[in-house]
Amino acid sequence: MRNRYLDLLRFLAIIRVVVYHVTGWATLTLVFPAMSVMFALAGSLMAASLDRSGTAAVGRRLRRLLPSLWVVAVIFVPAMLISGGLAVNWRLLLWLFPITDPPANGWGALALSVIWYLRDYLWFVLASPLALWLFRRAPLPTLLAPYVLLVVVELGFPGAPVVLRDFGLYFGAWLLGFAHHDGMLRRLSRRLLVAVAALLATAGGAWILTHPGARGYDLNDIRIGNALWAAAFILVVLGFAPSGAAWVDRNALFGRAVTVFNRRALTVYLWHMPFVVALTPLVDVVGWSHQDLLGLAIRVVLVFLLVGVVTMLVGWVEDVAARRRPELLPGGRRARPGSATPAGSAATATGGTGPGAGTDEGPGPVGVPRPRPTGNGLPRSGSAVGPRAGSVAVDTRVGAAPEAGASAEDASVRVR
Repeated sequence: MRNRYLDLLRFLAIIRVVVYHVTGWATLTLVFPAMSVMFALAGSLMAASLDRSGTAAVGRRLRRLLPSLWVVAVIFVPAMLISGGLAVNWRLLLWLFPITDPPANGWGALALSVIWYLRDYLWFVLASPLALWLFRRAPLPTLLAPYVLLVVVELGFPGAPVVLRDFGLYFGAWLLGFAHHDGMLRRLSRRLLVAVAALLATAGGAWILTHPGARGYDLNDIRIGNALWAAAFILVVLGFAPSGAAWVDRNALFGRAVTVFNRRALTVYLWHMPFVVALTPLVDVVGWSHQDLLGLAIRVVLVFLLVGVVTMLVGWVEDVAARRRPELLPGGRRARPGSATPAGSAATATGGTGPGAGTDEGPGPVGVPRPRPTGNGLPRSGSAVGPRAGSVAVDTRVGAAPEAGASAEDASVRVR
């Protein structure tokens, strides 16, 4: 049975991402640092996959991540070539395997700027076999390494490559996912967990207040504060995570929504940003201003409706990539001999969530303790599989600055 609490976290993160992209409300980044939470969930599930399959999990994870990107590339790359501003050269191959930002023209750089998440996710997956090996032999030094890297890069080398900067910002969250999977957070005393989280939140809050960015206290502009604040948030939401949240499915409609957003997390992530960008000038023309609540509400609803249409059309690619039976709308009733499963129930949600979710080859339990191998091949108890998926956040208000560390040398606008 899936851990619906973790599914709920992902569902809330995706909703927060879309709303933030439409509204640009900086407060949302403080209330729910969605990107770091998503990377933590991703790290937890990656550790589970490595325990089950070894290094073969890397290829399987990429297999589940890339096909949805290729669908986007098939549509947008020809459109950018036709509209002009995109050169035909070897860099177009980066749309197949984005180890760095794939090329885009002017409008495509913003509409497709969320690709940065797939780039970082790809690097984190590739680094995970070695990182997990190091983490299980020296947990604290390995966990601290990304944060030390972040401080060194931010204070001494602001022009460092963007992938290196993102390793410092987000790989610590990924490693906290390792700690969640291995049961380390559960084994900490509540007093120690609260003390560490409070210390990190205090340090992060102090840095945020004393180092405001271009948009004030938006975490995406304040990397060190972002990392510390998000680490505290992750320690709380995962360290005190319940074994499940069965109440999610007490309301069939809400349970179904949680299932759909989890099973289509990557599709929602990739497609919502183009609609946010496209709707910005259109809704301004008819007077739905981004400066009043009604105009913002209309924009949010329109974006979700359009993403819903695209999800119905191409979301099944995530099922194919995960080797599941393709569905137009996940989480429906499935006929079984002698039984019927309620729509949106935990039993129908076992097919995986987002890029690389579930098991390597199909449905599997998530959030359930299982033994993991040690260096001598013997099982070790105390691990728990946690699901993961991707999500990003960006400010797309007219004239707003790029988010989360975007700089003049970046090839495209990057968004969180």
